Amino acid sequence: MDFTFDDQQIEFRDAIRKFLMVEAAPESLREIWETRSGRSNDLRAKLADQGLTAISVPEAHTGMGLGDLDWVLAQQELGYYAIPDSLSDTAYLAVDLLKQLPAGNALAASFLPRIASGQARIAIAHPLNPLTADAENAELLLLWHDDEVHALRPGQAKLVPNQSLDMSRRLSRVDWTPSATSRVCGADAGRGIWADVVNRAGVALAAQLVGLASRMLDLGIDHSANRKQFGKPVGSFQAVKHHLADVAVKIEFARPVVYRAAYAMQKSDPQRAVHVSHARLAAGEAARLAARRSLQVHGAMGYTWEADLQMFMKRAWALEASWGDRGFHKTRVAAHVLGEGAALGPSQTF
Repeated sequence: MDFTFDDQQIEFRDAIRKFLMVEAAPESLREIWETRSGRSNDLRAKLADQGLTAISVPEAHTGMGLGDLDWVLAQQELGYYAIPDSLSDTAYLAVDLLKQLPAGNALAASFLPRIASGQARIAIAHPLNPLTADAENAELLLLWHDDEVHALRPGQAKLVPNQSLDMSRRLSRVDWTPSATSRVCGADAGRGIWADVVNRAGVALAAQLVGLASRMLDLGIDHSANRKQFGKPVGSFQAVKHHLADVAVKIEFARPVVYRAAYAMQKSDPQRAVHVSHARLAAGEAARLAARRSLQVHGAMGYTWEADLQMFMKRAWALEASWGDRGFHKTRVAAHVLGEGAALGPSQTF
């Protein structure tokens, strides 16, 4: 099978890239992240105008009705420009969850149009993430409890803020008590819903990690071209070239694996969980190497607040541990590879 993105998907990605290049410069993000909420309603409105909040919202709820393969390209750009994860959690994960709730549930009808227009923020709490992102900024919390889906307003739970290494993240521990009134979906249906949420979160983070790795590589290349030693740019030294070339190779090997995971999600592949974990591991490895090599090029100044590199490094480190750490994803891959009758090899890609 020859898999390629169509012209409309590429054009949409390019439009997002051009928009974020102007609206999400590092100096602008620093100003936003230093505010109490860490979020900008103005930026969210502009993202909505670009269609990012409406990508997978059904057309019946004023959305675009697109799928995972459209999101995976957008997520790479969100990673490259370090856009906060409240957008992904709301417009991708929460939309998927709301669409799968039992027919007639009032939450979907109430929130999907408002998500599409950029007016709603939703936070998702799951055991894989002991700390919930953007709970304080959300107007709705969707929470896991024994595979059930529960919905609360932030005022109905106790939120305990927790500082993050990544200044763009607003994390909280959510203390709450499950009840029949908060339950919107039982465990039988909820089990599959939460499994899809976990896997889509994996696709989203893998794509963002590829974007982050690409940005850190670009920062390393740019700095190596401008920083001089012995009267020459350090980027002209063979050792530096090899270091950065290794990163480029890792990114190129990770990118198709991430696309394969998105394809598996969109097609409801029975083996989608292992494809997602494979993508998370490959993208995480690329992002870790990009951070290390780019920091070596920058030297100690790469850690400082004034250096753009530290923004993307810290975000990559934080995201890699979200929605399942390396141990979680390695376990899922190992269970598949070592299982009986595992279909392995290039001929089994599609």
